[in-house]
Amino acid sequence: MATSIISSNKYKYFSCVPLIVVLIAVVMSSLHTVECVGLDVGGEKGWATPEDEEMYNDWASKNRFKVNDTLKFAYEKDSVLVVTEEEYEKCRSAHPIFFSNNGDTTFTLDRPGLFYFISGVSGHCQRGLKMVVKVLEVASPPQPAPDHSSPVPASAAAALPVFFPMLVGVLFM
Repeated sequence: MATSIISSNKYKYFSCVPLIVVLIAVVMSSLHTVECVGLDVGGEKGWATPEDEEMYNDWASKNRFKVNDTLKFAYEKDSVLVVTEEEYEKCRSAHPIFFSNNGDTTFTLDRPGLFYFISGVSGHCQRGLKMVVKVLEVASPPQPAPDHSSPVPASAAAALPVFFPMLVGVLFM
């Protein structure tokens, strides 16, 4: 009779293994999640000719932009252009990298580096409706330190498949 109790308890430890595997998978997948942020350019005022010529660059400098963040431009009777640095300085572009004039533009920051935004309406850029956004480099995950410890003995490695389910069973009893 004692043998039947021992043999039935033996499988009890293994019943938790699928749950642990799922939990480990969920935790590991969340470690690599990249959170993208959507930001409203200009806040409540939106993309409009500012009173302060540096308003948009001040706003951009207070934010940290990452690859795949989005900028939402809300405006009336205006436009948003992404241009080169030279065109940004001149406040005009005959061939912008990106152009939109639909009043509700969402632009995805798809790479690290600088993005130059200007208004396409004559005179608006000169009055401060322009902005430079710096997108940060994607951080690579830290590399593990070299293992200078002695290798795990083969007998310990062989015992791991037996020990781990027992440990899990004890933790969840």
